Amino acid sequence: MASGVPVTARHEGASEGGRYGFALTSLTTLFFMWGFITCLNDILIPHLKAVFSLNYAQAMLIQFCFFGAYFLVSVPAGALVKRLGYQKGIVVGLLTAALGCGLFYPAAVSATYGVFLGALFVLASGITVLQVAANPYVTALGPVQTASSRLTLTQAFNSLGTTIAPAFGSVLILSVAVGASAEAEADAVKLPYLLLCGMLIVLAVVFALLKLPHIHDQEDEVTSSGHSALSHRHLVLGAIGIFVYVGGEVAIGSFLVNFLGESHVAGMAEADAAHYIAFYWGGAMVGRFIGAAVMQKVDAGKVLGFNATMAALLVLVAMNSSGALAMWAILAVGLFNSIMFPTIFSLALKNLGPATAQGSGILCLAIVGGALVPLLQGLLADSVGLSASFILPVLCYGYILFYGLKGCKPVAARA
Repeated sequence: MASGVPVTARHEGASEGGRYGFALTSLTTLFFMWGFITCLNDILIPHLKAVFSLNYAQAMLIQFCFFGAYFLVSVPAGALVKRLGYQKGIVVGLLTAALGCGLFYPAAVSATYGVFLGALFVLASGITVLQVAANPYVTALGPVQTASSRLTLTQAFNSLGTTIAPAFGSVLILSVAVGASAEAEADAVKLPYLLLCGMLIVLAVVFALLKLPHIHDQEDEVTSSGHSALSHRHLVLGAIGIFVYVGGEVAIGSFLVNFLGESHVAGMAEADAAHYIAFYWGGAMVGRFIGAAVMQKVDAGKVLGFNATMAALLVLVAMNSSGALAMWAILAVGLFNSIMFPTIFSLALKNLGPATAQGSGILCLAIVGGALVPLLQGLLADSVGLSASFILPVLCYGYILFYGLKGCKPVAARA
């Protein structure tokens, strides 16, 4: 996996802002697209739950298959990106994701849940390749001191995609007439995913033709240095941070439609509740723009700790209240989720030197939290109730608070 860059490359990025600025602008389209696609899972979950009469745990297999791909595909994706380079790796990722979207058509024709899960896995495999290539590429395109701010800014466009996706999904997927046949409800996913397939193919062609700057790889230096990324405590703790953050964020998003449908909260129909998901992801978008500016002046770890505290408190309020207060408390969590992923990612890679590429791969593996934590919350929801199950994201934010205030501080690497 290519993510480490020599000091000369970083200085070059600072002095050639125009060229690197174009590269960063181009990359924002990728962040937008995978945010859009990932957030559509929040629409698919209640839709397929109703189509196939699933319980919460079974419905969470959608996230399990999607984010499980990160765990299974990250290492081969890293080898692929190392071999092909960032740009060609991005093209391969886009084409793989397009194939996954295309597979939704036969999944809908067969009206089989297992085929939908297979299509999601292929789609997520393509997104994994994009993540492995684009996240470290963004951190490499400029000075190391502003890596958190730079990655947070590009992640804001990821949140723009997640903000728009719920409205798109509610109109094209959840608007199927109540009482329609399972076949008709399954057919509702054909058009949106075929549209996405076409868009991804167009993006793949565009990125194949773009002239992007080449960043030299440091991976070969890891073996000779004698240090593994795992010898850095703050990287290991950061990987756990990525695991619990992605898990907590995805779990909340996955249950939002059902939570807002609860009689003691808002009692909304699925199609109506889906529109409110935009507030959750829109808050993340706004927060990332704010965070990118704030972290130019304030220590990133302290900002991370503050946001984790606020997110945990809001989830607790949502769990223990009802009506509009519960609804807006859970939706407001998105604002404080905003800076967590890019901040944990960049803090965990800090001072890794030649082990940066390996560290990036470990962090991408940790995104598997998005597969496991929602599934665990689904099991909790089936056993103790939906509201009580949100204690799991609270525990996730508790760990992130620890990492921001203490765990992110680099210590001397063990030999």
